[in-house]
Amino acid sequence: MQHIEEKLAHMERVVEDLSDVIARQQAEIGILSRRVQLLMEREAERESEAGASVTLSDQRPPHW
Repeated sequence: MQHIEEKLAHMERVVEDLSDVIARQQAEIGILSRRVQLLMEREAERESEAGASVTLSDQRPPHW
C-alpha cells in the first residue's frame, strides 16, 4: 500500500509540474502570437505605403 501511495504522490507532482509548464507555454504562445500579428500589420502597412498592388500576406507561396 505504501508503494502505491508513493507512486500516487509522484504522479500528482508530475501532473502539477506539467500543468505549470503548460501554463507558461500558453502565456508565451499568446505573446508570440501577438508579436506575429503586429509584424504582419506593420508589413501590410509598409507594402500599402510602397504602392504594392497585392500584399504579400494575400499571395500564395510559389510552391502552391
